[in-house]
Amino acid sequence: MRVTKLPAFKIFVVLAIVLSMSACSMFHHKRDTNDTLPVDKLYDKAHDSLEHADYSAASKAYQRLIARFPSGNYNEQAQLDLAYAQYKDNQPDDAYSTINRFIKTYPTHKHVDYAYYLRGLINFDRTGGAMERLLQKNEAQTRRDQGFNLKSFDDFSELSRRFPDSAYTADARQRMIYLRDVLAQFEINVAEYYLRNKAYVASADRAQYVIEHYQQAPQTGDALAILTRSYLGMEQKNLADQTRQVLALNYPDHPYLKDPKWPHAPSLLRKAVPFSGHH
Repeated sequence: MRVTKLPAFKIFVVLAIVLSMSACSMFHHKRDTNDTLPVDKLYDKAHDSLEHADYSAASKAYQRLIARFPSGNYNEQAQLDLAYAQYKDNQPDDAYSTINRFIKTYPTHKHVDYAYYLRGLINFDRTGGAMERLLQKNEAQTRRDQGFNLKSFDDFSELSRRFPDSAYTADARQRMIYLRDVLAQFEINVAEYYLRNKAYVASADRAQYVIEHYQQAPQTGDALAILTRSYLGMEQKNLADQTRQVLALNYPDHPYLKDPKWPHAPSLLRKAVPFSGHH
């Protein structure tokens, strides 16, 4: 029997085709894994990606699980985990949408306290971000729009009110203290601006807001001082004297009591310093 020998080039072509088909089959199988795994295996795969900080892969697996299995315990837990993965993957809009939908859909879920906490965290990191906090640029923080900080404060407040014994409540309350001080300082910054521009009614309103809403914030003394100066600017001497007495009683070391021109406008040099917050 005679064996026909194929030219070397033909052998190479045949091998290339076979390898290409095998590779396509292998990649096709890998690509379709999320569409074929049972719910428990798919959840384990997503959770494993989450544990190894592969947040993009985790998000994709959780999303596929939610789409393929639209109800049940795995679906509910996957929604929580998906929101966390999106949050860690720096996708705050997606994370907020996911966790907000979970809270509205499962308001009595056994882990809804965590959902409120996570929603608070998402908003907490949306104003300025972690780098500013790492560098302790609180002054710059207090000169940004405070919408997300207000939402974060409300989320942590809701968690503390509804779930006082939750494992997340202690941390939420600490963050609320931080946010309270940031929000109070923001109002003080605005009040100072109005005061420097002799808009005394506006500066008084901002100072009064701090006194009424952030009583335990360290900025309350500043608010009383600005309110005193605002009353003087409006030629309301009796109100100014009463407010100054309250300031002296509660904050005897406040600089305004020794310097009636406090607070002073920031220097031009200070304004020129990057990230000083005085712009």
